[in-house]
Amino acid sequence: MYSQIKAVVRRSQDTLVADAMGALALMVILLVGLHFPDFV
Repeated sequence: MYSQIKAVVRRSQDTLVADAMGALALMVILLVGLHFPDFV
């Protein structure tokens, strides 16, 4: 199983970085949206 995970990471290394950045952006948007009423 570990070797399969390593193979998947090796094959899709470029998209993993983009996916991680997208996930981080979504978390930031969520946190800002949840705290937005405090700013108003």
